[in-house]
Amino acid sequence: MRRFHGTRLLGLAGASALALLAASGASAQDAGTLVLGEGLDAALEEGDTINDLGAPYDSYTVTLSAGQRFEVEMRSDDFDAYLELYGTDMDEPVAVDDDSAGDGTDARLRYTADADGLYTLRARAFSEGAFGTYNLIARERPPAPPAPEPGTIALGQSLEGVIDDTDPVDDQDVAYDAYRFSADEGERMVLLLTSDAFDTYLQVGRVTDGGFEELAFNDDDGETLNSRLVFAAPARGDYVIRVRPLSASEGGTYTLSLQPAPPPPEAKRLTLGDSLTGTINAETPVNDEGYRAHLYRFDGREGQRIDIRLEAEDFDTYLVLYRDDGTPPTRLGDNDDNDGTNSRLIRTLEGSGPYLVEVRGFSQTVEGDYTLSLAEIAPERPPEPIAFGAIQEGVIDDKDPLDGQDRNYDSFRFTGVEGNRVQIIARSGDFDTFLRISSAEGEFEALATDDDGLGEGTDSRLNFTLPADGDYVIRLSPLSADNEGLYSLELIDRGPAPAPGSILVGATARGTLGEADAAAGDGSYFDAYRIHAKEGETLIITMVSNAFDAFVIVGREKDDDDIEVLASDDDGLSDTHARLEWEVPDDGVYIIRAGSYGQSETGAYALKVERKP
Repeated sequence: MRRFHGTRLLGLAGASALALLAASGASAQDAGTLVLGEGLDAALEEGDTINDLGAPYDSYTVTLSAGQRFEVEMRSDDFDAYLELYGTDMDEPVAVDDDSAGDGTDARLRYTADADGLYTLRARAFSEGAFGTYNLIARERPPAPPAPEPGTIALGQSLEGVIDDTDPVDDQDVAYDAYRFSADEGERMVLLLTSDAFDTYLQVGRVTDGGFEELAFNDDDGETLNSRLVFAAPARGDYVIRVRPLSASEGGTYTLSLQPAPPPPEAKRLTLGDSLTGTINAETPVNDEGYRAHLYRFDGREGQRIDIRLEAEDFDTYLVLYRDDGTPPTRLGDNDDNDGTNSRLIRTLEGSGPYLVEVRGFSQTVEGDYTLSLAEIAPERPPEPIAFGAIQEGVIDDKDPLDGQDRNYDSFRFTGVEGNRVQIIARSGDFDTFLRISSAEGEFEALATDDDGLGEGTDSRLNFTLPADGDYVIRLSPLSADNEGLYSLELIDRGPAPAPGSILVGATARGTLGEADAAAGDGSYFDAYRIHAKEGETLIITMVSNAFDAFVIVGREKDDDDIEVLASDDDGLSDTHARLEWEVPDDGVYIIRAGSYGQSETGAYALKVERKP
């Protein structure tokens, strides 16, 4: 059984840097190994490792074999428990659970291992900033019973059923019922699963080599917890429907219906300059994704720039543009939130020929009137070249091109090298500046943006590390439409990110944060240090500065020059000084980032790493 304790020191803001480095007291943290069948007690506390959302968590490892069925329960009277399970070297969890233990705030995660290996469980609260004690227990579950032969359902039939403990379970340990039906190639049908007892989940697939191969699924129809799925059979044969709740803790009665699907939308003619009205209702054709939709076809030419607008007061609109070049057509772009419930797409056409515009709602069963317009607009002005170190002055006015939010903008082009850092600064006394950067290939899609990174009110500063060799485009615009005026733009080559230095346990490093240092995504500067550490030893990492609010992070290097954050601290020593007590999980090399908590803060600091006696 384990319990973690920690102490946070406050009230030292007036102490000198040397005194702070000598101060004692810390927060503590441990990591553990899950032993199947054994429980443990632990606590979430300040100083624990935090995830990207700022939520503290404890980590536990467990070794599983392929096909092994695993269950872990987390119970707490202090917070809403939340569990995440990760495979080896995975950034995304293979399974999560919030409240499947059936008691409202307790979690029960079940998982069948895909492969042999070491898995990592993260135990945390559902809400960030929640702390307290919890109990954790892991168990091996017996093999699942063989699935019974599916029932049958015919086209045009509705039937009722019950999900309960007597049903078979899938790989996520969720009980299900199964039904078989036959279909011809290309035959379209709509499946509707409704229940007042649970949140429904509907799957269609085939049984191959004794296993279920999912072909399509639906969780909800966009408006309720019921499921609605339009399915087009890829070949003639038998198919299987699986009816199940969304989570393992649910069950109850349901109704399943299998009906012929409405015909797919047929494209109507649309001409440049047209503005037309339409209505979506229960009689509207349904697309292959189950949405009521209207389809329009127009002819475009390569290099032509078009502006498509979809407006409705009765429903939240969704607009999709396709190149009509085959079955299925090539999807080029979509939009659902240009202005409230309205949608808008601006695009330069890549080739000459037919294009398709799909009009639908954000959810499957919307109803109401809409207005669709298609217009040709002036070609996008080629970006002006800008050199590193240059300061470009210009003016934004109504003669400049418009983006999708009706903001006039100027654009600039430069060539960069993968891994190099660029800094872009925009200043204006006439409007609130807004910066975006995109690859020059294809349509403009922002890779990064900034509104007020310079910290001076209306000016912007965008720090960005180039992901590849090639040309890039900068867009400078006002933050909102209908603003114009003079501006200056500066492009700075900051070179590759500085390589981490090194620091020894027992040593103190003194440095200065400045604009030449590496920058985090939020615009804060940091210096990085490599440190060799041994499993089980506890390190005390202290960072002090009288120039800025200190922030220290410890983690592992990742392939993309980022780090996996293992622990961090902002004010463990005082309001502006950081102190982190951290137990090393494995032998190896780790990265310590000594940085500022705020954006663009600079100045001198001292960093000390010592081994806890």
